[in-house]
Amino acid sequence: QVLLVESGGGLVQAGGSLRLSCGASGRIFRRYAMGWFGQAPGKERDFVAGISETGSNTYYADSVKGRFTISRDSAKNTAYLEMNSLTPEDTAVYYCALDSRWRTPLVAGLVDYWGQGTQVTVSS
Repeated sequence: QVLLVESGGGLVQAGGSLRLSCGASGRIFRRYAMGWFGQAPGKERDFVAGISETGSNTYYADSVKGRFTISRDSAKNTAYLEMNSLTPEDTAVYYCALDSRWRTPLVAGLVDYWGQGTQVTVSS
């Protein structure tokens, strides 16, 4: 069983920054691609960013390119999402996810493991 725990969400003003973290239990972390998804109220869970098993490849949704950076530290079983130049449109619950296959983009319906989510609210 794999447990993913997100942290780092909160309330921030437009133009500000946040850094989300996702800690994983279990030994599979380094064998899985990892991604972040965002779900705004009343909307579907959308892909935000993904990183391959080794960290050598990344992929971003167009809406966050140049603003968000995904990374991972396999020694710590932890992945990160650095979020800069935040706008109110970025407000959502952000979920980390593990997928046994690297995809561009990762697909919510094919994810193997989900975290519980962390709320990000950006005020105008």
